[in-house]
Amino acid sequence: MTDATAPGETNQTLLGLYVTAREAFEIWKSTPESVVIVDVRSPAEALVAGHPPMAWNIPVATQSSEWDPYLGQLRMKLLPDFVARVSRVAKLHDTILVICRSGRRSALAANLLARAGFTDVQNIVGGMEGDGRGLIGWRHSGAPQTNDFTPEQVQACLDAQGK
Repeated sequence: MTDATAPGETNQTLLGLYVTAREAFEIWKSTPESVVIVDVRSPAEALVAGHPPMAWNIPVATQSSEWDPYLGQLRMKLLPDFVARVSRVAKLHDTILVICRSGRRSALAANLLARAGFTDVQNIVGGMEGDGRGLIGWRHSGAPQTNDFTPEQVQACLDAQGK
């Protein structure tokens, strides 16, 4: 990563690979055949808040019915087949750029993928919205975004939900 500060502690990854949203877009543009962008937010988040048009929406977690008094919200539950779903669209040595809202879930997802043997998994710091520490997210980076899914992306979302 060249033009962003180091991510916060909760956004650290095992591989230590980080890019800004703008850098992620430039990497994808240079070799789209071997770069996969994975949006790990829920399909609803990706549709409402927008997402990179070339991203595969593969959620890393879903909301549970268990209340977290510390966070003041429902707890998230990891989806056990996340890595398997990513494996459907990416090979172990592809460059995988992972994005979420602010960079925390994408760091978690990057670590799951690294533990599974993926070798080039980069966390898009700042996510879609920015991280609150001054890192600009995809939405404000000048990179393209959409609120629509292609038919292939819709099928990937349905597959991710087990439908």
